[in-house]
Amino acid sequence: MDGGLRSGVPLAYKEDMGREEKHDREGRTATKTRSQVKRPAMFKVVLLNDDYTTMEFVVEVLQKFFQKTVEEATRIMLHVHYKGTGVCGIYPREVAETKVSQVIDYSRKHEYPLQCTMEEA
Repeated sequence: MDGGLRSGVPLAYKEDMGREEKHDREGRTATKTRSQVKRPAMFKVVLLNDDYTTMEFVVEVLQKFFQKTVEEATRIMLHVHYKGTGVCGIYPREVAETKVSQVIDYSRKHEYPLQCTMEEA
Protein backbone atom coordinates (compact mmCIF):
# COMPACT_ATOMS: atom_id res chain seq x y z
CA MET A 1 0.00 0.00 0.00
CA ASP A 2 1.35 3.41 1.05
CA GLY A 3 5.12 3.93 1.45
CA GLY A 4 5.85 0.24 1.92
CA LEU A 5 3.61 -0.15 5.02
CA ARG A 6 0.93 -2.70 4.21
CA SER A 7 -0.79 -3.04 7.58
CA GLY A 8 -3.71 -0.77 6.65
CA VAL A 9 -3.23 1.04 9.97
CA PRO A 10 -3.51 4.85 9.74
CA LEU A 11 -0.14 6.55 9.54
CA ALA A 12 1.13 9.62 11.38
CA TYR A 13 3.19 12.06 9.28
CA LYS A 14 6.27 14.02 10.29
CA GLU A 15 8.04 16.35 7.87
CA ASP A 16 11.64 17.36 8.47
CA MET A 17 13.59 19.43 5.93
CA GLY A 18 12.63 17.59 2.75
CA ARG A 19 12.26 14.21 4.44
CA GLU A 20 8.92 12.66 5.18
CA GLU A 21 8.60 9.93 7.79
CA LYS A 22 5.52 7.78 8.20
CA HIS A 23 4.91 5.90 11.45
CA ASP A 24 2.20 3.35 12.08
CA ARG A 25 0.82 2.49 15.52
CA GLU A 26 3.18 -0.43 15.77
CA GLY A 27 6.25 1.82 15.59
CA ARG A 28 7.36 0.91 12.06
CA THR A 29 8.79 3.79 10.04
CA ALA A 30 9.05 4.42 6.32
CA THR A 31 11.15 7.39 5.19
CA LYS A 32 10.77 9.11 1.84
CA THR A 33 13.27 11.79 0.80
CA ARG A 34 12.11 14.55 -1.53
CA SER A 35 14.58 15.86 -4.04
CA GLN A 36 14.72 19.58 -4.67
CA VAL A 37 14.11 20.56 -8.28
CA LYS A 38 16.64 23.15 -9.38
CA ARG A 39 15.59 25.60 -12.07
CA PRO A 40 17.84 25.54 -15.13
CA ALA A 41 20.24 28.42 -15.69
CA MET A 42 18.73 30.91 -18.12
CA PHE A 43 20.56 32.64 -20.95
CA LYS A 44 19.90 35.81 -22.94
CA VAL A 45 20.14 35.49 -26.71
CA VAL A 46 21.66 38.73 -28.01
CA LEU A 47 21.96 40.17 -31.52
CA LEU A 48 24.97 42.38 -32.31
CA ASN A 49 24.91 45.35 -34.66
CA ASP A 50 26.97 45.41 -37.84
CA ASP A 51 27.24 47.75 -40.84
CA TYR A 52 26.03 45.26 -43.47
CA THR A 53 22.97 43.35 -42.29
CA THR A 54 19.78 45.11 -43.36
CA MET A 55 17.18 46.18 -40.84
CA GLU A 56 14.57 44.19 -42.75
CA PHE A 57 16.62 41.02 -42.42
CA VAL A 58 17.00 41.52 -38.65
CA VAL A 59 13.22 41.92 -38.33
CA GLU A 60 12.77 38.73 -40.38
CA VAL A 61 15.17 36.81 -38.11
CA LEU A 62 13.37 38.01 -34.98
CA GLN A 63 10.02 36.92 -36.37
CA LYS A 64 11.27 33.58 -37.73
CA PHE A 65 13.36 32.36 -34.79
CA PHE A 66 11.95 34.25 -31.80
CA GLN A 67 8.25 34.45 -32.77
CA LYS A 68 8.19 38.24 -32.38
CA THR A 69 5.45 40.37 -33.87
CA VAL A 70 6.45 42.97 -36.46
CA GLU A 71 6.20 45.64 -33.75
CA GLU A 72 8.33 43.70 -31.24
CA ALA A 73 10.88 42.77 -33.88
CA THR A 74 11.14 46.38 -35.07
CA ARG A 75 11.63 47.63 -31.51
CA ILE A 76 14.44 45.10 -30.88
CA MET A 77 16.02 45.81 -34.28
CA LEU A 78 16.09 49.55 -33.55
CA HIS A 79 17.66 48.86 -30.16
CA VAL A 80 20.37 46.79 -31.88
CA HIS A 81 20.86 49.52 -34.48
CA TYR A 82 21.18 52.42 -32.02
CA LYS A 83 22.65 50.73 -28.93
CA GLY A 84 24.78 47.98 -30.53
CA THR A 85 23.02 44.98 -29.01
CA GLY A 86 19.51 43.73 -28.37
CA VAL A 87 18.06 40.88 -26.36
CA CYS A 88 15.87 38.54 -28.41
CA GLY A 89 14.73 36.40 -25.48
CA ILE A 90 15.76 34.46 -22.40
CA TYR A 91 15.90 30.66 -22.57
CA PRO A 92 17.41 27.57 -20.92
CA ARG A 93 20.97 26.86 -22.13
CA GLU A 94 20.11 24.25 -24.77
CA VAL A 95 17.35 26.36 -26.32
CA ALA A 96 19.59 29.46 -26.35
CA GLU A 97 22.44 27.51 -27.99
CA THR A 98 20.08 26.21 -30.68
CA LYS A 99 18.68 29.67 -31.42
CA VAL A 100 22.16 31.21 -31.67
CA SER A 101 23.22 28.49 -34.08
CA GLN A 102 20.05 28.82 -36.17
CA VAL A 103 20.41 32.61 -36.47
CA ILE A 104 24.08 32.41 -37.48
CA ASP A 105 23.46 29.61 -40.01
CA TYR A 106 20.46 31.42 -41.52
CA SER A 107 22.40 34.69 -41.73
CA ARG A 108 25.36 33.04 -43.47
CA LYS A 109 23.02 31.28 -45.89
CA HIS A 110 21.67 34.72 -46.84
CA GLU A 111 25.19 36.19 -46.93
CA TYR A 112 24.82 38.49 -43.93
CA PRO A 113 27.44 38.79 -41.16
CA LEU A 114 24.82 39.11 -38.38
CA GLN A 115 26.25 37.94 -35.07
CA CYS A 116 24.21 36.31 -32.33
CA THR A 117 25.54 35.36 -28.89
CA MET A 118 24.27 34.18 -25.55
CA GLU A 119 25.08 35.25 -22.01
CA GLU A 120 23.86 34.13 -18.62
CA ALA A 121 20.78 36.05 -17.57
